[in-house]
Amino acid sequence: MAHKFNDIIAAVQAMTVLELSELVKAIEEAFGVSAMSMAAAPAAATEVEAPKEEKSDFKVVLKSMGADKIKVIKALRSVVTLGLAEAKTMVESAPVTVVESASKDDAAKMKAALEEAGATVELV
Repeated sequence: MAHKFNDIIAAVQAMTVLELSELVKAIEEAFGVSAMSMAAAPAAATEVEAPKEEKSDFKVVLKSMGADKIKVIKALRSVVTLGLAEAKTMVESAPVTVVESASKDDAAKMKAALEEAGATVELV
């Protein structure tokens, strides 16, 4: 512990309970905090730092078709089994959900293929 705190610690040790209570109130007023909120802060920080479960299922959403509709239709048919008419309708209907549930890797591959063709894609 730093030497500069030794005097403060000695002064606190010499105080009565009533004096300590008054000191706490004075510190709360001086710094605009409360001892109760400060005591709860470490618990709140622990809750925030809890590891979050990684998402495993993603929804692939075609937000817009971009400038080249034909390339996007071809890309869509390469990542999802669709007929030409179905793919054309889906691309023209953007924003539309392409796949409801895909693994992280599959969703990333679909997104990459569609974006390469010029589409705007979002994983939800």
